[in-house]
Amino acid sequence: MSDKKIRCAIYTRKSTEEGLEQEFNSLQAQREACEAYIKSQKHENWQLLPTEYDDGGYSGGNMERPALKRLLSDIKSGLVDIIVVYKIDRLTRSLMDFSKIVEILDKHNASFVSITQHFNTTTSMGRLTLNMLLSFAQFEREVTGERIRDKISASKKKGMWMGGKPPLGYYRKDKKIYPDEEKSALVRSIFEKYTELKSTTLLKDWLNKQGYAISVGNLNCILRNKAYIGMVGHKGIWYQGEHQGIIPTELFEQVQAVMVANRINRQHYDPKKSLLSGKLYDDKGNAMSPSWSTGCSGKTYRYYVSQAIIRKEPSKLGKIGKVSLPQLENFIDSWFERFLREKQKIHPYIQHFEVAKQKKLLKQLSAYTMTRDIEKALIKRVQLNPNKVEITLHTEQVLELFNTIYENREMRQLKPEELKTENTYTEPYHIGIIANGEKIIVGQFVEPKKRPNSELIKILNQAYTWHQDVISGTSTQDIAKRDKVCVQYVRRILNLSFLSPKIVRSILNGTQPADCTLKKLLSIKSPNWQEQEGKIIKY
Repeated sequence: MSDKKIRCAIYTRKSTEEGLEQEFNSLQAQREACEAYIKSQKHENWQLLPTEYDDGGYSGGNMERPALKRLLSDIKSGLVDIIVVYKIDRLTRSLMDFSKIVEILDKHNASFVSITQHFNTTTSMGRLTLNMLLSFAQFEREVTGERIRDKISASKKKGMWMGGKPPLGYYRKDKKIYPDEEKSALVRSIFEKYTELKSTTLLKDWLNKQGYAISVGNLNCILRNKAYIGMVGHKGIWYQGEHQGIIPTELFEQVQAVMVANRINRQHYDPKKSLLSGKLYDDKGNAMSPSWSTGCSGKTYRYYVSQAIIRKEPSKLGKIGKVSLPQLENFIDSWFERFLREKQKIHPYIQHFEVAKQKKLLKQLSAYTMTRDIEKALIKRVQLNPNKVEITLHTEQVLELFNTIYENREMRQLKPEELKTENTYTEPYHIGIIANGEKIIVGQFVEPKKRPNSELIKILNQAYTWHQDVISGTSTQDIAKRDKVCVQYVRRILNLSFLSPKIVRSILNGTQPADCTLKKLLSIKSPNWQEQEGKIIKY
């Protein structure tokens, strides 16, 4: 018998977080069984490593699991000889992923053991058997998924509500949904007010004044949802539902007619025809795109909107998020009109012309009216700043225009390779917009919407309380016994007391990103605050 120690790492996994707070959960049951097996192999010099590799709340369908990644990293570093699991599907449910894991094990002279299925990847027969087993496991998983999908489809055809978050205005009880008296009234007011305002943007503002924060996107979903007239949808097909509708069919159809009319109006407006389309940038360098909305009178309001707003990236937004399209384009028109009549701006372009040609051209320019197409050809870039506009023109294209005017011919639009130089002009400009009847002075930073997460705040408070208990000398076992949770849960939550102050502050203020979940926080392993912030805050 060799004296070499065989270093064994136990890997456990559970698909959901449900039950992890229990004193003895599934992960601990797997670990105990694996520990007993390793002790039974003492004669083979098997030795249990103290590091725990536990993935609670992670699917086995992929390899995006923090504990598994740490385990594979330790194998590559030569710290582990054998992975011990309770069952093969705890390690993976994907044949493709399993082949990747086996490849890593073979490359680093490590192996894999399933204690309830007695497989060992150190032998070719073990590998063949495992591949066959995983193929059937994957087949069973796919068949189960098909059965579930068929059951959901059949149930929805009968009008049954098949779980999920109920629509606004309903509550769930005994696997069915019922109208919520208070919230149903809100939904009815949303439908009724939309037929009056005929704009989801104006509807959103009206709701904000009533104390309800609902985004335009969610309003569109509400207004199109046939569940409110008592129907159940499945893959684009709607069936009569078991639940009671809260919106009269006539009102619902009236709303749909208004939305269709708005879509038709939108088709008549081509953003590409806007003067500064593809050429306008905000004060942070984000491109600004043409957009529009319809007011209650049916009038169309047009804007240039920063891509930082469109992409929902408030951290990249500067002081200018949106400007009135007509106001800005009229300003550019006026600027070009002045440009053609200001000799100090014209002179650098025509200084090499003969004197007679200069005099004739200046006279021609004083009576010349520039079209939008010519303006667009001359402009390379327009940069908006809080108190000024920077207009950059293609030098060669301006010269082409002047020669065109002098020779009385049509202007040729130069190719990109012919446009080699440029001139930038800075003009003071007070940037303001008119939005929904209210004047807004751009220059006020648009704060991201606050979304306080009471559960995260509660768990952070628990983490810091337990941290103080540990500092005071209380063991994690005593904390778990006192608060009636499992020791592993206490240890996981304790890690949150070492989060970056910036992350903690964002959670307490309600400004954390929408995808900042407990699962994501618990996946953080680095003690470096900057690395933590990069993973959670991303700016």
